[in-house]
Amino acid sequence: MSLLDQFDVRILRQLQEDARVSNVKLASAVGLSPSPCLRRVRELMRRGIIRRQVALVDPDAAGLQVSAFIQVTLDKQGKEALEVFETAVKEQPEVMECYLMTGEADYLVRVVTPDLAGYHRFLMDRLTRIPGIANIKSSLALKQVQYRTALPLDHIAEDDHRRPAARASRPPLRRTPRSTPGAPSRPTAAGSEEGRRPARTDRHWRNPRAS
Repeated sequence: MSLLDQFDVRILRQLQEDARVSNVKLASAVGLSPSPCLRRVRELMRRGIIRRQVALVDPDAAGLQVSAFIQVTLDKQGKEALEVFETAVKEQPEVMECYLMTGEADYLVRVVTPDLAGYHRFLMDRLTRIPGIANIKSSLALKQVQYRTALPLDHIAEDDHRRPAARASRPPLRRTPRSTPGAPSRPTAAGSEEGRRPARTDRHWRNPRAS
């Protein structure tokens, strides 16, 4: 079960669309007052649910026209060989994503370059220089059909909707035994509800035996 409630989900949805939104507008959009909203955002960041807030740069506007997917197969699949490759790949600024895969290839790498010449230089001068690579297969993207950074959060909202509401615990009702006409009264412990005398309301009451 997720540790996020419906307000956390609303906040994450808004921030994934616009991380620069003011706290006042964010609070109004999610149905909270500003102070609780700000506390929730800080808590989401403290827990690492919000990793960081960045600006998304358009690759075409930045002159990065080529996007390539590369399948890399290593000659060995031992722990040391994997670590060598992963360490080297993380140092390459052209590498946008890298995944350890199942199947024939060991890794799937996505890189961006300004043009085919730049991609060729990356391939020959960077990638093939990494020790332990046995095979490389490349595919160039012709068109980007879908690309998003906002994660789907509907499953969290559904879990929160199905979560049973907490019921307030109530103290058990105390029953007072009924008195039977003509039956002797039972002795009760001092201080109990049954042993208490009713409070006097007449301040001028006197004991008739004292007169």
